[in-house]
Amino acid sequence: MIMLKKIPVKNEYLLVAATVLLLFVSYQLAFKKTIAAWQLNSKLEKEQLQSNNIAIQPDYLERKNKNLDKLIGLYKADTTALRNNLINVVSLLADKENVKLSEVPMQDIANISDHYIIERLQFEGDYFSLMKLSDRLQQENGIGMIRSESLKVTEVNTSSSKVKKLGLEIMLEMVK
Repeated sequence: MIMLKKIPVKNEYLLVAATVLLLFVSYQLAFKKTIAAWQLNSKLEKEQLQSNNIAIQPDYLERKNKNLDKLIGLYKADTTALRNNLINVVSLLADKENVKLSEVPMQDIANISDHYIIERLQFEGDYFSLMKLSDRLQQENGIGMIRSESLKVTEVNTSSSKVKKLGLEIMLEMVK
């Protein structure tokens, strides 16, 4: 201590130097490790938040997409099976109402889209039976909805006379 008294330094400079030295030593011993631990904690918290959100994980998304594709494949409709089912159900209903399913024209390409099929059917019978059939078709589930109906009278030449027949043309719209 005797030597320190002989050094010509002001006490104020000595206090500033001692404070700087104390801050440096405390940074090296405690603050440096605390700041590194705090940064690591922030980084790990961000990673944990991302891993909690399952939708971000690529493997999960791939499995989910494959499962959804399988489900969509199960529900894709075979248009031939839909058409056959429609014709079978409609012909049974027509027989119950004493109406003849006279014609099922070939399917028109213009009536097919990605989402629906339009099927044209022609019936013959008396007016009241045709109207009962129309009502039953509107109430029937699983065959689609009636898009349009039109009644037509046609004359058929037989060997003895002309016979008038009443016909009903129905356009049914089905969702694929």
